[in-house]
Amino acid sequence: QVQLQESGPGLVKPSQTLSLTCTVSGGSITTSYYYWSWIRQTPGKGLKWMGAIAYDGRIYYSPSLKSHTSISRDTSKNQFSLQLSSVTPEDTAVYYCGRGYYSGSYYVMDYWGKGTLVTVSS
Repeated sequence: QVQLQESGPGLVKPSQTLSLTCTVSGGSITTSYYYWSWIRQTPGKGLKWMGAIAYDGRIYYSPSLKSHTSISRDTSKNQFSLQLSSVTPEDTAVYYCGRGYYSGSYYVMDYWGKGTLVTVSS
């Protein structure tokens, strides 16, 4: 059973960098052919996929967030991380990490963390 746990500060000031880490247990982040994603849910706007890091280290970003998003991993700790720079109150959201894979042309996410609320406020 794969488990994911998000961690990081719950409050970030505007213009600062939001940093979150996802710790994975029950499976390796280097196992083919899984993709490890960050998703957020902002109030009233639904879920938004932010980006992912693949089993082989390739990184993918949402075009709308690419300019201030960075995803990395630490394979020795079986963790992957998100950094979102120059945050504004509009970045207030519940942030989730999750595991996905491709089934044909479909991207399926089969395991999710519980999510962590990050509030951007001074």
